[in-house]
Amino acid sequence: MKCKVIGIDLAKRVFQACALSDTLQPLFNRSITRKKLAATVAQWPSTLIAMEACAGAHYWGRVFEGMGHRVMLIPPQHVKAFTRTHKSDVHDALAIAEASLRPRLHAVPIKTVDQQDAQLLNRLRQRLIQQRTRTLNQIRGFAGEYGVIFPMSRQQCLLQLPLALEDAENSLSFIAREQLALLRDEVIEITTKLETLQQQQRAKAEQDPAYARLLAIPGFGPIVTAGFLGSVGNGHQFQRGRDCSAWVGLVPKQDGTGGKIRLLGITKNGDRHLRYLLVHAARSIIRWIDKRDDAMSAWLKPLIERRGTNRATVAFANKLARIAWNVVAKNESFEMNKAFVPLQKT
Repeated sequence: MKCKVIGIDLAKRVFQACALSDTLQPLFNRSITRKKLAATVAQWPSTLIAMEACAGAHYWGRVFEGMGHRVMLIPPQHVKAFTRTHKSDVHDALAIAEASLRPRLHAVPIKTVDQQDAQLLNRLRQRLIQQRTRTLNQIRGFAGEYGVIFPMSRQQCLLQLPLALEDAENSLSFIAREQLALLRDEVIEITTKLETLQQQQRAKAEQDPAYARLLAIPGFGPIVTAGFLGSVGNGHQFQRGRDCSAWVGLVPKQDGTGGKIRLLGITKNGDRHLRYLLVHAARSIIRWIDKRDDAMSAWLKPLIERRGTNRATVAFANKLARIAWNVVAKNESFEMNKAFVPLQKT
């Protein structure tokens, strides 16, 4: 019998593979070790390989595409509905195979190595920032226990810390001075690593032709641009800009029955890090919107007055995601007057 689809439940060492025939009858459902997976799949003629979009899925997707197979990465929430009984690797592999046959299923595109490199740099940058923030908070907390208070600004804290360590009149003990000095060196080391990583991140993103066009969008600096390109890529997996913003989680939830639709808060689906970058990009623009006099300010100011700063920030982040998708997917340049058209009063 001809194989129609092979569903693979990914794991670290032992994988579960389930093959369905043209009549959707199971041909086999067995476990395969990591070393034998590629060789086992290579024995089959060109067919559909279905996997959950999870750790290692993009790597295996590139491997199987290189063998001539069609690969579909399915969001895990779509697979869960097909698991009819208790959870096991056998049932999960079968559910993945059955889910891949559903019409109009929005699959996850396979990321290139360049996209994964960009995402790796984004995540490392985020981890270093969090680590530096935690260390600075420890410095302020420990010093505060001795009656020495430092400002919230990172630059001012690092400037005043050496002065406090040399001040013999404050209540810092010898051990506190020694450990606070070590924490200060740790912050400086993290900052140096962060600057080096950001330079590498920028150099990587500049290789993409869309990088320069995205920089023209308000709020899109090197960090936001690199994050968008790493997550969205060429944007061809979306049909329109709203699909992109919905994937990021910047559209409202809908709760409806009996023909009545009620809009709730944003869904917060998709890439959390990219949503974080877009919201902060929007917030940086709104902070100085009173000093601008252009089409964007004419679009934003009434929105802020009508809905408030916080909701306007999220709405503006939604707008930025749509604009960025058009710039990337359609190879267009950013035009302020075209992107921001004020609503006409009726």
